[in-house]
Amino acid sequence: MKVDLFDFDLPAELIAQHPVEPRDAARMLDLTSGSPVDRIVSALPDLLRPDDVMVVNDTKVIPARLIGRRGQAKVEVTLHRRVDGNRWRAFAKPAKKLKIGDDFVCELGLVGEVVEKFDGGEVELLFPYSGEALLDQIRMQGVMPLPPYIKRQDIAEDAEAQQQDREDYQPIFAKHEGAVAAPTASLHFTDRLLAALEAKGVTRETLTLHVGAGTFLPVKVSDTDDHVMHEEIGILTPEVAERLNAAKAEGRRIVAVGTTALRLLESAADEGGKIHPFDATTDLFITPGYRFKAVDLLLTNFHLPKSTLFMLVSAFAGLERMKAAYEHAKAEGYRFYSYGDCCLLERTE
Repeated sequence: MKVDLFDFDLPAELIAQHPVEPRDAARMLDLTSGSPVDRIVSALPDLLRPDDVMVVNDTKVIPARLIGRRGQAKVEVTLHRRVDGNRWRAFAKPAKKLKIGDDFVCELGLVGEVVEKFDGGEVELLFPYSGEALLDQIRMQGVMPLPPYIKRQDIAEDAEAQQQDREDYQPIFAKHEGAVAAPTASLHFTDRLLAALEAKGVTRETLTLHVGAGTFLPVKVSDTDDHVMHEEIGILTPEVAERLNAAKAEGRRIVAVGTTALRLLESAADEGGKIHPFDATTDLFITPGYRFKAVDLLLTNFHLPKSTLFMLVSAFAGLERMKAAYEHAKAEGYRFYSYGDCCLLERTE
């Protein structure tokens, strides 16, 4: 499909720079009926059934943006996928400053050796620490890897702003460290909302998809067939798979909180719709024409024009319907992207 089919205009003033408080006061566009209905997130329990199963992503964002130097040249890298205990793939800026064998030295002393270079400004770094010791260094020396459309002034030098974003950009479900971007639909949940969902009878299951910075990469080709999707590490345990299959057999709906949960569920499902345990990387790229096998409803934020995520929601709910919904959201002043509002979608066959 032509990538231009997924383009739309968005006024810059609609791009949210901070989340609303409380989180469940964010607006939610309900697209589960014939026409769009404006609601707020706290109304979610009223829209779900008592036997629905809500699936959330429990990945935890690490402060993966590292600021440093190669020699005298200033360089930033954003870690996006762990290769093994002491190696990470990263996007470097400017990548031309780094060559294989160079040392990238963070301002607080962490050193990463460039051992590979790839297209698109990507490098592989080898660190002198491994496992938890390396994560400790990243926590101390890194900055929260906010998307490029969230603007901050000199955040690397503003400790208070850094700490606020470390709290704001971390979902309530966060448990397993490894993501370098938040599963943003989860940012709307509060203890109060979870209690209301439980009281309604909605059950909750968790999986882990470590969201990579590649989720923000623009689609640079003109046809979706030519786009290479980034890989992300996903884990869905045998116990969760068994409970989800039992729920599906009983006719209960699977509600994915966010596109990351949806992509892992669909990666783990076979053609017959059975969900299998999963512990691998996925590069599943969903565009209109894809046949969904596992997910019935999707809660998701509003996404960028011509992005793989807008293509995914268009596949799930219909391209023309999503374009009309986004026009409605713009006209009504909804807030877009990671810190913005959300919509509830029902799968359209």
